[in-house]
Amino acid sequence: MIDPQVNNENEASNTDLEAQLDEVKIETEEVAKRQRRITSAISIEHPREAVWQVLTDYESLPEFIPSLEKSQRLEHPEGEKVRLEQVGKQRLFKVNFSARVVLDLTEMPPSRIDFEMVEGDFKAFSGYWSLEEADQKTELIYSIFVWPPRTMPVSLIERRLSLDLSLNLVAIRQRVGIVHSE
Repeated sequence: MIDPQVNNENEASNTDLEAQLDEVKIETEEVAKRQRRITSAISIEHPREAVWQVLTDYESLPEFIPSLEKSQRLEHPEGEKVRLEQVGKQRLFKVNFSARVVLDLTEMPPSRIDFEMVEGDFKAFSGYWSLEEADQKTELIYSIFVWPPRTMPVSLIERRLSLDLSLNLVAIRQRVGIVHSE
């Protein structure tokens, strides 16, 4: 059974996020016929160490990233990188859609995280997070390269990911504000 209070809070939270989407810069590039690079950026009124702290609390990400259902650290065979399993979930045209990826992350604190899919539902998925600081503000940049399988319409994936990246950045900015006002 769905708790109406929780459902109303989630709807209000998503409405708050959507109201701030115009503050996100987004660019989409067609790399090849079915391959896209999507880059988004947002300004956050906190130093990058604060943003880094939220961004690298990997297992807490599903608590505030709207489309992220699971984010779990896995043991990495080489031990020096971070390995994450993430599952995103969407409802598209009244159909539930989910995608799973296992990512290897290379952290360069506190300015960059590169990631690459080692297993998952795409032909390729990689990218980076970049944190650029100026005057106690952080420009957070999130760039992904995605190559969906033939069963996923690339134009639909492109539109959905563009919206999701924007929502993710707004959610991260809100979370940084909450965590660092406590």
